Amino acid sequence: MLGKKDYQEKLFLSFSLSDRIPENNFYRRLKSVLDLQFVRNMARPYYGTEGQKSIDPTVFFRLMLVGYLENIVSDRQLVEHVSMRLDLLYFIDYDIDEALPWHSTLSRTRKLLPNTIFEEVFDRVLGMCIENGLVSGHTQSIDSAYIKANASLDSLEVKNPSETLENHIKKVRSENDDNTESGSDQNKGPRRKAKTECVRLTPGG
Repeated sequence: MLGKKDYQEKLFLSFSLSDRIPENNFYRRLKSVLDLQFVRNMARPYYGTEGQKSIDPTVFFRLMLVGYLENIVSDRQLVEHVSMRLDLLYFIDYDIDEALPWHSTLSRTRKLLPNTIFEEVFDRVLGMCIENGLVSGHTQSIDSAYIKANASLDSLEVKNPSETLENHIKKVRSENDDNTESGSDQNKGPRRKAKTECVRLTPGG
């Protein structure tokens, strides 16, 4: 008998996102080894103490990492891409019924932070990826030392960024920062005035 699949959208009464992500999924594996709590202390000096709460900086940098690993430079495209992937929602700690940050929120957050923050965070993150065999194909620069990626886990998915981190950051800023205020933004509200002082951060500090 010929089967016919009928679809009717349902309101999930019980749904565990983690149950839908395979154990060998790249972003599930990455989440298990990635600890970004240090990002909070690094980003704190660039935020004010009053006003509307910002996007969690650990979520922001997880999204930036996804953009780098998936070779996406547009914040708008990045948000759309993440919204359609269960593994990426799981990676950034968002559930299926949570609204993602608006692309303009990502652009404004990026403007708050200097390149030194991005470089140090990505150096640490890429170091974790390399140590756990999650990134290959390019020689990555970690803390000014060139380290060849570990490509020994041939049976597992390994990410291969198409360009250097420096070039990627330049493209991302060029693509998004000039149009931060364009379009609608549901998250509009009292905007905090960022602190103007700059803190010099060094690897491991």
